[in-house]
Amino acid sequence: MAIATLKLGPADHGRELELDEYEAADYEPGHKYEIIDGRLYVSPEANFAEHILEHWLRRKVERYADDNPEVLNHVAQKTRVFVHRRKKATVPEPDLAAYQGLDLSQDFRDIHWRDLGPVLVAEVLVEGDEHKDLERNVGLYFDVPSVREYWVIDGRDDPNRPSLIQHRRYGGRWVVRTHPAGATFTTKLLPGFALVLDPRA
Repeated sequence: MAIATLKLGPADHGRELELDEYEAADYEPGHKYEIIDGRLYVSPEANFAEHILEHWLRRKVERYADDNPEVLNHVAQKTRVFVHRRKKATVPEPDLAAYQGLDLSQDFRDIHWRDLGPVLVAEVLVEGDEHKDLERNVGLYFDVPSVREYWVIDGRDDPNRPSLIQHRRYGGRWVVRTHPAGATFTTKLLPGFALVLDPRA
């Protein structure tokens, strides 16, 4: 007997799910769906301002990775990060994730998100879910040992002039620093990387 496919939408925010149910479900378009601590988490899809900032950040990080493959050798958008330390299925989906030392010589069909750990994750926040990016994800990404930095591109005040909130792993905590719009952001994680916080620069 065929098992009916779950059809889920914004009204199902907070619904308890198993990982296989989450992965097999059909979703109402226009929203972003994640499974966090065994529950469905629904947030708005990116608007154009968020899209353009995601595009800008991805291009900058990809260019750096192309020139510095020993530091970063794969940059992904809309990836899945499995938080194995959580008791129930927890798989946030950052706007950007960057990987170091990923073996791309193997059959791509043998590479699975659940086995990968990024060194850098980033979210873009304009009109989205502040709790998700500024509170929830701060704890989730710290629970992924490979993640050394978590960035939030913050365009809430003005997406034309975003700031960058940097969370840098230091021992058992994040060190948090906000870099203002127009500043040039650098980090020890990415030697030689310089990001002018101006999407038109």
